[in-house]
Amino acid sequence: MQTPHFIPKSIYPTVRELIMMSFGLILISCGWKWFLLPYQVTGGGATGVAAIIQFGFGINISITYFTINLFLLIIAIKNLGWKFSIKTIFGVVVLTAAFAINPMRKIGNFEPFMAVILGGLLNGAGIGIVFLNNGSSGGTDIIAKLITQTRNITLGRVMLYCDVGVISSSWLVTHSVENVIYGLVALAVSTITVDMVVNGVRQSVQFFIFSKEYAKIANAINIEVGRGVTLIDGTGWYSKEPVKIITVLARKHESTRIFRLVKGIDADAFVSQSSAIGVYGKGFDVMKGK
Repeated sequence: MQTPHFIPKSIYPTVRELIMMSFGLILISCGWKWFLLPYQVTGGGATGVAAIIQFGFGINISITYFTINLFLLIIAIKNLGWKFSIKTIFGVVVLTAAFAINPMRKIGNFEPFMAVILGGLLNGAGIGIVFLNNGSSGGTDIIAKLITQTRNITLGRVMLYCDVGVISSSWLVTHSVENVIYGLVALAVSTITVDMVVNGVRQSVQFFIFSKEYAKIANAINIEVGRGVTLIDGTGWYSKEPVKIITVLARKHESTRIFRLVKGIDADAFVSQSSAIGVYGKGFDVMKGK
């Protein structure tokens, strides 16, 4: 993607992340206001608490959501610093605006269970997009970060406990065990969708390519796909002749382009593709550690 001439290259990645975060947050608001709230089904986090208050007292979800997160953000800035908080503030503001603008309405004539599945899918896809762009929508993210700083417990487990607690408490307002179960189903669908979105984009593959046209293939992958290529010297055991082996690490979604390039240059090339559990460094994931 070409960098627009009016955006300095130094801030372009941040602008792109904020745009993608906004899209993800709009998806979250659609999942809630089109599929969950109309059926009085709640999910987890601060949004779930805001939904319960709306069911019980009629206060718009956007008002309660913003109020809860404003309180949590004050604590986060003090204890976690601005680096964590800055994108969380952006996420809270955008999602609050999306909740306020987006009307609550049933989309289609669905059975409650199907509406819950669709709501969970939209919610999970939105959260996944926000996570991929290093963002946060606040709520239980802040609580989990604060707790894990002082307790020996994983971030995911804290968020799960918070979400299940919020969903279960919705019974106090709706008095419907069925709606609590629907909320847990929506949470499960959302969690699975987040994993699919995040892992699907980040999944990497490794190629070993054997071809006499190794120079042309290496140049094509380097220029057209934008991936680094390494040549390994080898020896064919049967022929006893020296061979050049091309090795490439790429994202899974780039595999089709690489296969087409190889086939277009040498249809008789021998290609091995395997999944890489983790790839860290320039162009891939950032190594994490203390």
